Amino acid sequence: MGRHRGKYEDDEGRTPRRSSGGGRRRRARGGAFIALAAAFAIILGLGGTGWYLLNRQGGCGGQDIALDVAVSPELVPTMQDISADFNGGDHAVDGRCVKAEVRGADSANVTYGITGAGPTMGDTESDVWIPDSSLWPNMAKDDSGEGAFTDTGTSVASSPLILAQPAGTVEESAKKPSWDALVPTAAPASGEAPNDVRLIDPVRSASGMATLALISDSIGEEEAGQPQLVAALQALQRGVSANEEEAFSTLSEKSDGSSRFLVLSEQAAWRYNNEHPDSPAQVHYPEGGTYTLDYPYIVRASDPVVSRAAELLRESLTRKAAQQAFIDNGFRSAKGTADPDVLSADAGFQEEAPENLPPPSATAVDSLTQAWNQLKLDTRLLTIVDISGSMLEPVPGTDMNRMDVTRAASIEGLNLFPEDSELGLWQFSVQINNELDYEELLPVRELSADVDGRTQKEAITEAWTSIQPKPDGDTGLYDTYLAAYREMSRSYKADRINSILMLTDGNNDDANSITLEELIATLQDESSAERPIPIFTIAFGPDIDPQPLEQIAEITGGAAYTTEDPTEIGDIFLEAFSQRLDTPGDGEGE
Repeated sequence: MGRHRGKYEDDEGRTPRRSSGGGRRRRARGGAFIALAAAFAIILGLGGTGWYLLNRQGGCGGQDIALDVAVSPELVPTMQDISADFNGGDHAVDGRCVKAEVRGADSANVTYGITGAGPTMGDTESDVWIPDSSLWPNMAKDDSGEGAFTDTGTSVASSPLILAQPAGTVEESAKKPSWDALVPTAAPASGEAPNDVRLIDPVRSASGMATLALISDSIGEEEAGQPQLVAALQALQRGVSANEEEAFSTLSEKSDGSSRFLVLSEQAAWRYNNEHPDSPAQVHYPEGGTYTLDYPYIVRASDPVVSRAAELLRESLTRKAAQQAFIDNGFRSAKGTADPDVLSADAGFQEEAPENLPPPSATAVDSLTQAWNQLKLDTRLLTIVDISGSMLEPVPGTDMNRMDVTRAASIEGLNLFPEDSELGLWQFSVQINNELDYEELLPVRELSADVDGRTQKEAITEAWTSIQPKPDGDTGLYDTYLAAYREMSRSYKADRINSILMLTDGNNDDANSITLEELIATLQDESSAERPIPIFTIAFGPDIDPQPLEQIAEITGGAAYTTEDPTEIGDIFLEAFSQRLDTPGDGEGE
């Protein structure tokens, strides 16, 4: 192999040239005349071709070895500069020149092209692949099949995740943020002003997925932590951006004074600031460390000659000059070195690399992806509230009755749902709607839908405000369950999660209703695994018999919760939501 040094390569690793003595010059003099004569003979014999050969005296010729190099898009400008110098250096394998051809390729797109687990666009094949994070090859390598897939263990650059804030919000966030306090992990309480956290869709972004993993790790993996994870994921889904361009637009928006954070890599924040000098972002480093994008060098070539060519490029990228090129473009070196003149302290960047937290495993990524997608599915929820006389009972330790507490918790609970969720509201007692025990207040509609000049969400809030218990009302539970189930079945939407939430403080005491046995048998006969409609019941009060509620939950794949304290409804909402992460039919009452 022959190689000629270019500007992105240095003398590191080269064998020093030996000094030549006079004796050697004397021995070589005769050979030089012979070689010169042979060269002229070749020129005369080949005509114009001889000029080409003399100009390829770096050690390679013939047909070039084209090395297809797919890199994360932000690497493209730097990699093209480095590869141009590499290509001019006459790097050779078996006398053939190696020419690296660099192109941008979305890391998620390549990964899903290998695994078949997600949507892909365009060509996902290449000889060399440099994604932004080892998250992607860790997901892909087990599904690479018979195709070559070699993780060389080389990182070409690095960039830690940071929190970027729009200009003008820095004073609002004097406290150093941390992953465990970044997003709410409990039901929203009145008057709270949680951080407005934005991230890029974790299904397609390493920074987004790493954010989920870091927050999940801060919550803990215990089963009891699942409702807290649900709260965090729902909060993050309200601020998710489809791609980096959309995320950048949130930084350029004028601040409303809230603590808005966008999770990005250092290099992405640097690029944003270069592109938006009039509205630069301020950078924060989360307390306790962060995850770092590590830009691994992956060889996918199966041809041994191309693999050797890929090794030449890999070696070139590890050299000092190439590493400096990455540093000059807002990255850190593979070892974490940064240039303070590039990553400026004025914008909040720090020269010293932050503590690097371990990356999530492929199993953790798969689990979080499933949880994210499951919670992202649009909701269709019918809420039914008990207006029997016992809802007027005072709640110990408060100046409110059971209905007051249920109303407040339910209105706050509306904030758990994105605007494209579909919600409806019923009330029930006994014979409140002619001979019926139940009455529709609002049909199930999208929260943003127009309802007589206001949104469905506003209409539901107004309806909750006007709901009043019937002082002499009884509890017609079983007929209401069945009617609600049949209504949701009739209007079922396959692209949404269809469910029922029952809020009650009593047992069925309608002597004219169907029996529990009849209700269970009917639900069992009318339910379908292909069209699940889980029923979640939150029952409060000291006299609740949980067994019927648990039987109904088991049949429908929902869950039943009992508590003597209605103020716990908000947290129970989250626990009910966490059932969405389980397979239908796995829900168990408590």
